[in-house]
Amino acid sequence: MILKILYYLKAIHGYWDSMRSLAPPLHWFLRAAAALGLAMLTVTATPLVSWWATMLASPWGDPTGDVLIVLTGSSLDEVTMGLSSYWRAVYAARIFKAEHFQEMIISGGPPQMPAALSMKAFIVAQGVPSDSVHAEVESSTTRESALHLKALFAAEPARYGNRRMVLLTSDYHMWRAFRTFRHAGIATDPRPIPDARKRYGKAWERWGIFLELAQESAKIAYYWTRGWLG
Repeated sequence: MILKILYYLKAIHGYWDSMRSLAPPLHWFLRAAAALGLAMLTVTATPLVSWWATMLASPWGDPTGDVLIVLTGSSLDEVTMGLSSYWRAVYAARIFKAEHFQEMIISGGPPQMPAALSMKAFIVAQGVPSDSVHAEVESSTTRESALHLKALFAAEPARYGNRRMVLLTSDYHMWRAFRTFRHAGIATDPRPIPDARKRYGKAWERWGIFLELAQESAKIAYYWTRGWLG
């Protein structure tokens, strides 16, 4: 009987020793879970995402002009535009027709997945004359779009020299895009469209928007370190 009691006591002692060895990892796991839960609550239950998107969209306005520059967004495949490209195309078509721009330039590829072409096809289908819409498909980044368009404008000074340029892109992308074009020497009036701010109304989309904003902020930091923002 005594031997059996001693056996059980030894087993209990071993169990508690093993639990103590697991305590630090378990402690950090619970901390990480609590931090993730707090982050999810902050993103979904506060106006953080809306505030962040609005800040990146500034300055917000509805300028008009002669040439509407539209930057491409995401692509699903070589013939299908993604959601950000879709909303930019929707607003570009509406604005172009309503405010009588003379020309639209859609910039962005890359060549193996030219979102500019799928956006142009959609915009023309919305009633914008095909010969008024030009697609630049060599650029794969915002900076490349600015540099390619700078070269285009410089090559045709009589056509573009005195024309007012309006830059259209998603709200969260405008801060970086506007300053990248300005640094490249292209004067534009920013016209952000509601993208993240539009989707913010659905609580279940806010975490995805938060990750997009974090990615965009990382790109801003990278552009800033490279000296590409004006």
